[in-house]
Amino acid sequence: MNLDFTFLSWGVVSSFVVKGLLFSVQLTLIAMVGGIILGTALALMRLSGKRWLVIPAAAYVNTMRSIPLVMVILWFFLLIPLLTGRPLGAEVSAMITFTLFEAAYFSEIMRAGIQSVPKGQVHAGYAVGMNYQQTMQLIVLPQAFRNMLPVLLTQTIILFQDTSLVYAIGAYDLLKGFEIAGKNFNRPVETYLVATVVYFVICFSLSMTVRKLQQKIAIVR
Repeated sequence: MNLDFTFLSWGVVSSFVVKGLLFSVQLTLIAMVGGIILGTALALMRLSGKRWLVIPAAAYVNTMRSIPLVMVILWFFLLIPLLTGRPLGAEVSAMITFTLFEAAYFSEIMRAGIQSVPKGQVHAGYAVGMNYQQTMQLIVLPQAFRNMLPVLLTQTIILFQDTSLVYAIGAYDLLKGFEIAGKNFNRPVETYLVATVVYFVICFSLSMTVRKLQQKIAIVR
């Protein structure tokens, strides 16, 4: 097999790949922020001790964690237009789907983070007159986020890798950009190899950053 990478000039990269990379990053950031917010709410519901909050939150988390992401993407993209009579578009559909799906995983991370905070600090908050919401907002959640920050970032790296699954609904992500470039120049093998290297470099660099952050947090403690 003769590999030829000479066609991969900056012009090709800027025309096909950059657009996909920007969407992959955008999708990752939106799903991360939305997933953490919704996941935190789900975690608080599961820890509330109230059955009418615990049961639906647990059902949501367990259901989402039991279904492959690509199936959630496909079903959401296909069913919502049937229910609403209005298509969302691949990009918008991907953003909503990833946020809802990742919330289930971020929920478990946040639940573990909240439970890692000593109960004595919660009791101390109640002792100085704080209610449940104030105790969570001012005492528990800041520490939980700090404890779980490396895990949250690791999950975000996995989320970035999973953005390649939006090919199933035709969204233009990083992998799609490489695929189109490969088809246009009849060099699919080369472009997929380069795509693999790009994903590896990005994810490995982020993993090293998370590791350094984890060590820094451990030293501070």
